[in-house]
Amino acid sequence: MPGADGPLPGLLWLPDHSSSEAPVPGLVVFQEIFGLSDYVRSRCKDLATLGYAVLAPQVYARLDPPVESLEDDADDLLGTAMGLVGQLDWDLAVRDGLAARDALAALPEVLADQVGLVGFCFGGGLAFNVAAAAARAQVPPAALVSFYGSALPNLLGLAEDVRCPSLHVFGTQDTYLPMETVEQIREAVTGGGTREEVRFELHEGAGHAFDNPNPMFHHEAASRAAWAQTQDFLADVLPTRRGSGVT
Repeated sequence: MPGADGPLPGLLWLPDHSSSEAPVPGLVVFQEIFGLSDYVRSRCKDLATLGYAVLAPQVYARLDPPVESLEDDADDLLGTAMGLVGQLDWDLAVRDGLAARDALAALPEVLADQVGLVGFCFGGGLAFNVAAAAARAQVPPAALVSFYGSALPNLLGLAEDVRCPSLHVFGTQDTYLPMETVEQIREAVTGGGTREEVRFELHEGAGHAFDNPNPMFHHEAASRAAWAQTQDFLADVLPTRRGSGVT
């Protein structure tokens, strides 16, 4: 796909009916700190099964050397992932996110004005920043889903620009984003509770990255509930025919 500083690799999933039927809504999915992992890919497939065209840019492909993803059994998984994030040019990643949105919207299989953003962990904050930048560029996203966006505390000044329907999910036992910080995020993104287009969900007992199936992070009940909330939210604000598979 075209990127801010030249081509950037990405993975595309299409609903199995998209080649023979009318265009469908699209979702750009932003990876967690572990890269475009099997977990993130599985969520992309889940979204495509719901009937969305899904594009996942490989953000770490800009690093030297490029990195696609880290394996769950990698030595010092968290430390290595944090090192990768530290090498990343955030502003370039935002511009690449905008380019990914534009690339997905330009596909004939996609409804150009119905492209949303989804992000997990690192990607949850990146999706929020891309949503703000897209709004400023007069191409606001149709929806935003942010799972425990780790960069959000540093991005709250952008909240006024993120006016699309949004869903934010967090765990109440997140040691990376303690509840005091989560409540600050809630206050900013909901406009003190005045913005009805923003849904904010807390999951009791869940820690950071609770949707990731790695036993280090996973909270089964929270993961199941948050994914159901995600499906309900998208069905309400970005509806599509439900697909039965991907190509």
